[in-house]
Amino acid sequence: MRFLRRVILTLLMIAVPILAALQFWPLPDRLTNTPYATLMLDRHDRLLGARIAADEQWRFVPVDTLPDKYRQALLSYEDKRFFAHPGVDPLAIARAAWLNARAGRVVSGGSTLTMQLARLLRDDPPRTLPEKAREALLALQLEWHFSKDDLLIQYASRAPFGGNIVGLRAAAWRYFGREPAALSWAEAALLAVLPNAPALIHPGRNRERLLTKRNTLLGDLHEKGELSATDLKLALLEPLPDAPRPLPGSADHLLTSLSSRSGQHLFHTTLDLSLIHISEPTRPRLMSYAVFCLKKKRGGGGGGGG
Repeated sequence: MRFLRRVILTLLMIAVPILAALQFWPLPDRLTNTPYATLMLDRHDRLLGARIAADEQWRFVPVDTLPDKYRQALLSYEDKRFFAHPGVDPLAIARAAWLNARAGRVVSGGSTLTMQLARLLRDDPPRTLPEKAREALLALQLEWHFSKDDLLIQYASRAPFGGNIVGLRAAAWRYFGREPAALSWAEAALLAVLPNAPALIHPGRNRERLLTKRNTLLGDLHEKGELSATDLKLALLEPLPDAPRPLPGSADHLLTSLSSRSGQHLFHTTLDLSLIHISEPTRPRLMSYAVFCLKKKRGGGGGGGG
């Protein structure tokens, strides 16, 4: 009996400081202090205008829910056991150690999606063993504070997609000209693999490797039953996007007016895209009407997010 009490006391002495650290150790400031670009959409979710973030990054506000195609592609490619581990996956670490020993060099890091998020929140430090340990500890803390779905959204909103394009929403607009929910299987698969090697998206950077990564992932998704044989064939035919698309700025006056009236970074207006092609004398009236529409939507509980 005395031995059992000693074991329990020892476990408590170990567990209490760990739980206290998970709960009370400060989380990275970037979680609550992230500069966002501003996005303005028309009534059909078409892009009216956008303005880059203060740190010169195209980083839009996170989506409320990850689209299913991207979610399935991301988990299949990056972290198949995401919902089974507490932020650190011992099986993935063991597999990475075996692969690295066999290759005689580092070919796999064994990082979970939560560990990758931890690295992004720490300015992507050097990939040394001490830094990997800090990354793992922060991953455990993130899992303690956030739900799995929240962690997926946090990762997707901070992942690098080439150049100064950061986050799923910005990547969907810059490469495909649409909201993430409208992405095809091929587009979703590409954005799932791109943060692993974002430089490959640029012309002349061995884009065949990127195409192979995307197509391999599409094949894996088909094997898992996520998409049919017909969907797979059609997805494999889709080409990679060219250089990032320029974002329209012809409604910049309207975006300036809306931004000055609120601290939001995402505006869903009731306007139509064709209304930006108007004469100069008409623009003040359009601006007033847009502000009125936004106030009316917000008063009815349907205003823009941010």
